[in-house]
Amino acid sequence: MLSDPETVLAEHRFPCETCGSDLRFDPHSGLLTCDHCGNTDQIEGSGFRIQTIRELDLRAGLSADLPEAQMQETRVTTCPNCAAQVDFEGSDHATECPFCATPVVVDTGTHRHIKPHGVLPFAMTEDVARDALSNWLGRLWFAPSGLQQYARKGRRMDGIYVPYWTFDADTKSSYAGERGTVYYQTQTVTRDGKRQQIKVAKVRWQRVSGRVKRFFDDVLVLASTALPKPYTDALEPWDLSALEPYAPEYLAGFRAEAYSVPLDDGFDQARHLMDRVIGRDVKFDIGGDRQRVHDIQTTMDNLTFKHVLLPVWLAAYKYRGKTYRFVVNGRTGRVQGERPYSTLKITLAVVVGLIIAAGIGYGMAQNQ
Repeated sequence: MLSDPETVLAEHRFPCETCGSDLRFDPHSGLLTCDHCGNTDQIEGSGFRIQTIRELDLRAGLSADLPEAQMQETRVTTCPNCAAQVDFEGSDHATECPFCATPVVVDTGTHRHIKPHGVLPFAMTEDVARDALSNWLGRLWFAPSGLQQYARKGRRMDGIYVPYWTFDADTKSSYAGERGTVYYQTQTVTRDGKRQQIKVAKVRWQRVSGRVKRFFDDVLVLASTALPKPYTDALEPWDLSALEPYAPEYLAGFRAEAYSVPLDDGFDQARHLMDRVIGRDVKFDIGGDRQRVHDIQTTMDNLTFKHVLLPVWLAAYKYRGKTYRFVVNGRTGRVQGERPYSTLKITLAVVVGLIIAAGIGYGMAQNQ
């Protein structure tokens, strides 16, 4: 197995050639930018696809037989609250866990894992992501006003490249099942003392078998356990056609989480997604009005995978003793998160509703 089931957050730093300060990747311009002196630098090959994103052989990955050049090690420390693994750079000794807002103190270890192959660069800045989050909170019924104000006060959001697996496969499936054809029979029934003729739907079943084929390209599987999967799934779709070959410069000023879902577990999830699509293909191939599928046997060839990083703005707010987590798609601004409720607002709404109901009841009584 090629992964340690823990989360790693790495942050890459690149010094400015003019003043020595850290450069950061600017989502607006797509350049490395120095906030101190204004110097900018182009990321080599960005936007021109000089090199292609390499797919790796899945069977070699599952058998831990990948070339050493595809592996890397990272220093990590454990968050005492959520168990996320956070990487420290240089002289840093303490930080805040971006997943749960808990203070973290350095305690290093190592993590060996497969290198990323592709990255989808951030396309929106932190300010734009914060505005998207504030607007989303403002549209929620019964959300605490204090939390909305807290989010709007400029509380820092973390730009994190979240790990995903993608899988490709050529599939051929043989199936056995039944095709159902609906027909109608006329029957005589008695209703309210009267005899009536009605048409009753029946199904005539016929045994069938056949084969279907499908090529799966970039079946996407979340490789993180630090973020709630329902929220990250709801950030889709991702424009994977805009993936760039991995370059650490895209990570300047951001963090990159290492995968915590092992490759074999990721493929199990991908296989489940593929099987669902194949099942729909089989039903379409059977045709008729109804379908029964008794057996599907699938063979897979040309199995490949890659490890990619997708951009997410993350906010973890501690409000009145509870942590609320929100994620924003770093390309589209789509927001998902834990649904906060205000007990006061709900109570007031109930009281107002009761008053309105009582007023309506009183009016109806007066009219009678």
